[in-house]
Amino acid sequence: MSDVKKVSVKIGEDELIFETGKIAKQANGAVYAHYAGSAVIATVCCSGEPTEMLDFVPVSVEYNEKYYAAGKIPGGFLKRESKPKDKEILVSRLIDRPMRPLFEKAFSREIQIVPTVVSADQINTPDIIAINAASAAVTISDIPFNGPIAGVRVALIDDKYVVNPTFQEIENSDLDIVVAGTIDGITMVEGGAHEVSEDQMLKAIACAQPYITKICEAQLKLKEIAGKEKLPLMEETETDLTYLEQIKDYVYPLINEKLFIKGKQERHKAVSQIKKDVFENFSEVLSQHDDSKERIDKLFDDIEYEILRSSILDNGLRIDGRGVKEIRPITCEVGLLSRTHGSALFTRGETQSLAITTLGTVQDEQLFDTIDGDKSYSNFMLHYNFPPYSVGETGKLTTGRREIGHGHLAQRALQSVVPAKDEFPYTVRVVSEIMESNGSSSMASVCGGCLSLMDAGVPISKPVAGIAMGLITADSSYSKYKILSDILGEEDHLGDMDFKVAGTRDGITAFQMDIKIAGVTPEIMSEALQQAKEGRYHILGIMEKTLSAPRTEINQYAPKILTIKINEDKIGAVIGTGGKNIKGIAQVTSSEINIDEQGLVTIYGKNSESAISALEMIKSLVEEPEIGKIYQGTVKKIMDFGAFVEILPGKEGLCHISRLSRDRVKSVTDVLKIGQIIPVKLVDIDTVSGKLSLSYIDAVDPDGSKKNSKGKKINGSIN
Repeated sequence: MSDVKKVSVKIGEDELIFETGKIAKQANGAVYAHYAGSAVIATVCCSGEPTEMLDFVPVSVEYNEKYYAAGKIPGGFLKRESKPKDKEILVSRLIDRPMRPLFEKAFSREIQIVPTVVSADQINTPDIIAINAASAAVTISDIPFNGPIAGVRVALIDDKYVVNPTFQEIENSDLDIVVAGTIDGITMVEGGAHEVSEDQMLKAIACAQPYITKICEAQLKLKEIAGKEKLPLMEETETDLTYLEQIKDYVYPLINEKLFIKGKQERHKAVSQIKKDVFENFSEVLSQHDDSKERIDKLFDDIEYEILRSSILDNGLRIDGRGVKEIRPITCEVGLLSRTHGSALFTRGETQSLAITTLGTVQDEQLFDTIDGDKSYSNFMLHYNFPPYSVGETGKLTTGRREIGHGHLAQRALQSVVPAKDEFPYTVRVVSEIMESNGSSSMASVCGGCLSLMDAGVPISKPVAGIAMGLITADSSYSKYKILSDILGEEDHLGDMDFKVAGTRDGITAFQMDIKIAGVTPEIMSEALQQAKEGRYHILGIMEKTLSAPRTEINQYAPKILTIKINEDKIGAVIGTGGKNIKGIAQVTSSEINIDEQGLVTIYGKNSESAISALEMIKSLVEEPEIGKIYQGTVKKIMDFGAFVEILPGKEGLCHISRLSRDRVKSVTDVLKIGQIIPVKLVDIDTVSGKLSLSYIDAVDPDGSKKNSKGKKINGSIN
């Protein structure tokens, strides 16, 4: 087609190609992007009319993956894609965060970006293609946008940085981060690592910038040849706003005083009272303006913005009275919930996480059915809940994008210290219930989650803590700036950066950074990472005073899991015909039993007693008879010359009549009966036939020698 426009940029071994003009032409902007065998169609549309006085950008990103992209049909009862999976929500957030600050509030129209994965080669990650395709679609559209942005993934493999690694390379990497930014600088970073240093993290971020620049330039080139004329911004109606100057003079000193009240709720109440006083004292003036409420709300926000930032920049004083590096008071408590497997209450200032760990079996593992490859299972999960009461509000208890995103970040922070399945064969679930929130509840979830894991006896390799950092700048040249440790909610809202770092004393395990300005210098980023490290060590020190290492035993109410490796040729014996043996053991011992193809038997007992009982029964099924060992045998058959006794499942031996008693036995039935359980000792195994010879241990010494009626050892039969 002659109308199709195309640009490409070389990334790694393949070309990232942007096309427009062939697909989805009725959207405001549409780009078909493909890299190797993976492809994404990204579209953007906006509403027809603007909405007045919006104080936010009404943009939504709906990343979605189609199963047909990988030649699959959705599993389950419904054979069509339904509600977004967690991964789709997380990728939507990855796209939203670097793009949102670059839209104009004055555009005032609803914007919807829909990147759809239509081809997946299961080698290259489609989320990176989607980030770039979404930006390209908006860049060439008629929607005002101060972009483009671009994104790449960076992995650290064998001390080498790899840009846009494959799925297989990611599995073998020590670091996996997604970096997004503009031509001017980095604006977003998110990912996890296996205890990498601050220097390694900085190098990985720096490695991404040249590729981000190349991809942004390709989008600008596509805009030149296929871009639409931008729609106008909503013009501010000429309104007499001089009345606001009088109100500002009145409220500024009042807000300046009340904004430094310690305590979030008290501070909000005091500022809200000032606002009520304004509407009472200036009612006559305000009644003449239909938009007076919105104007006053904006005025208060602007004043709070100015006071908070100037106090930090000029005096190094924050609204709760702390210095820029000071961390709020921290308290930790473990084991407070008597029936859970592990629990912890982590409180930092006015942010509080109640974290609970539950240990489950292999049946509790989480199934992931995605287009990335074969179905996979996870035996570690962290779920984050943010109920409205945590901020003193009413509302619905829902699981939204915030909950999914914050939980994923906290899970990443702890994932690298959780033991592998073969070392600790439990399914582990951590739930962080946010009881209070005023700044970085996700990092509180990391700290509380770590403590609850140790309280449950999960043998994590090292404690992990997290901290949220902030940034206040005076201007774009960074002539004056302050880096803040342990930011409040207001500092997050009114600051220039939200920077979360989690890790152990030996390195970083999770990293998330969102910058609301053009970008930050490497020097500022390095300083922020070092300050975050100091804060992380401080928090770890407090946590370690409460619980420094995992408990040596798991909680008494947790299921007991035992494993035993058997020879592969014994698997059938354990299972039995039609599963008779394994089902019987499970029923008798109230346990669950799983056997894999390599002969690893995993026993899940309700408690230690049931698990140990099942283990002993399985051992008896695969155990080989051992000369000299004493068994509790069951009398199966009685003959004139002796009794056949089953010492192991399916293994019987003959206990001759001469070995039934110290005294002469006239009839076997005088001593034994069918079904009787007796202690017998295996004295011999015929090397040719494999027949077993047993002795009733009441009739022999421990060495198997016979005794006469006087207790003396003799050879031959007892007289």
